[in-house]
Amino acid sequence: MSSSTARPPLLEIANLNVQFHSRVETVHAVRGLSFTLGRERLGIVGESGSGKSLTGRAILDLVPLPGRVSADRMTFMGQDLLAMSAKQRGALRGAHMSMVMQDPKFSLNPVMTVGRQIAEAYRAHSKMSGRQAEEHALHALESVRIRDPRRVYNLYPHEVSGGMGQRIMIAMVLAAEPELLIADEPTSALDVTVQMQVLAILDDLVKERGMGLIFISHDLPLVGAFCDRVIVLYSGQVMETLEASELAQAKHPYTQGLLNCMPDLNRRDDALPVLKRDKAWLA
Repeated sequence: MSSSTARPPLLEIANLNVQFHSRVETVHAVRGLSFTLGRERLGIVGESGSGKSLTGRAILDLVPLPGRVSADRMTFMGQDLLAMSAKQRGALRGAHMSMVMQDPKFSLNPVMTVGRQIAEAYRAHSKMSGRQAEEHALHALESVRIRDPRRVYNLYPHEVSGGMGQRIMIAMVLAAEPELLIADEPTSALDVTVQMQVLAILDDLVKERGMGLIFISHDLPLVGAFCDRVIVLYSGQVMETLEASELAQAKHPYTQGLLNCMPDLNRRDDALPVLKRDKAWLA
């Protein structure tokens, strides 16, 4: 495909920085992060505290105070996010960009049935009656492979499992049909079978709806098998970006260290390897 007919990137980020200032010190949580995202599955991996989740929150303008976000360029579908007001960014959030958090228990209203919450999401993004919103909510629950949508519609968040809670959160995202979905550790607390079901749903969203997906995780083998490209973060800075299929052949010592720390059932060692870090990696 020629450059004149190629689709422009969905998201463009150049020199993104997230800092937290205090009287004692300034913490650089994200340092000079740059990447583009098409309608693909982009994985962001690294240790806890590496800046993965803050990157997603910075894109959505959800970094809490006293955090400060700066960048040379942040565009979404050609729109300059840096030039927008907070109100304009808020209008994009939910309608065109959404985020599935790690634990649905902290994202769902505990005193409302899950079906009513999904229906309200539909009514927030379109002019439809309560009955129409209910029908759409039931269809959304069915689309995320929930067997008995009517029964689940009337359940409260504490009555559903972790895997079902994640699917309910994805169903809420479907209400706005966003172009960009950020999934923050959506499978970390799930067993392997349910994990694969959630990944299959996310994969369908990218392929069938043409969405862009940022998949945040600490599980390198999972990201390598599921994503198209991978960004490896250490202390908020990119160590390397590579095709997911080439993750096992990573060149940077930090990525190699993360991979080597994974237990190998086919190898018996007296002790697991310890990840070594080098401050010289940070520019």
